Amino acid sequence: MADQENHFAPDHLFGHVKDATYFEVPRLLATDGHLQVPQFRSSTDPLVDLTTGTAAIDDMIEPLDMKVTKFMILEVVGAVLVAVIFIRLAKLVRTGEKPQGKFWNFFEAMLLFIRDDVARPSIGKHDADRFLPFIWTIFFFVLGCNLLGMVPWAGSPTGALATTGMLALITFVTVIGAGSAKLGPVGFWKAQVPHMDLPLFLAIFLIPGIFLIEVMGLLIKHFVLAVRLLANMMAGHLVLAVILAFIAAAWGSLAGFMVVPASILGATALSCLELFVAFLQAYIFAFLASLFIGMAVHPH
Repeated sequence: MADQENHFAPDHLFGHVKDATYFEVPRLLATDGHLQVPQFRSSTDPLVDLTTGTAAIDDMIEPLDMKVTKFMILEVVGAVLVAVIFIRLAKLVRTGEKPQGKFWNFFEAMLLFIRDDVARPSIGKHDADRFLPFIWTIFFFVLGCNLLGMVPWAGSPTGALATTGMLALITFVTVIGAGSAKLGPVGFWKAQVPHMDLPLFLAIFLIPGIFLIEVMGLLIKHFVLAVRLLANMMAGHLVLAVILAFIAAAWGSLAGFMVVPASILGATALSCLELFVAFLQAYIFAFLASLFIGMAVHPH
């Protein structure tokens, strides 16, 4: 019974979906099932260790120790794949040669979909093409990271707040830069408050309050952008880990003859759903990024 409880312990389950300095592989490849990621820094002492004094928050903040983790490697893999595919596709388009075959037509169709049904309706046809490289890159990078979570013994980098938070931060900087370039640095921040014909004594109180609310809303929208992607990707993989834990818990018992096939079928069905979610979350992230940029360059 103790073994069964261990399989469903939160630390054990979250250990399968969170970032680590090793890849979980079959024990045939590594004695303890952990394939360690080579480290370039021999010392384990952190360079920076931030603490707030609150245990719940401190547990979520890891010290800066320059460790190389599996999510870092997977992010590089995802970025390289995106670069290899689309540099080749860009060369085909630039030479005027039509992409041939289902593989290239698939990516070309996705590029046109993001341009015509996401970027241009959200930002406007006149301004959207300037931001298409960013929107395309965000979409396919997020999609690549999501799909890597479907590869056995890999993981989904978008299941870490560090990854989704940085993507949201890049989007936030792009939104501020887009609005400032279009309206001017001062004009962008002035546009956060809609024009209102107010008496002076009301304007003194209302305008600063509305400005503060709008700025807070701008920050919250991008924070939610990070958390939404993180929660959806981590939740899906966590549910998969729970379903597969039933196999380990029931292995060697009479109940295993029923639990194991049911768990395999359930995991397969959920994996198909996760495949759909991988595309959906990449689309949502790109759509919201486009929407935020459109709101910045067209505040009214």
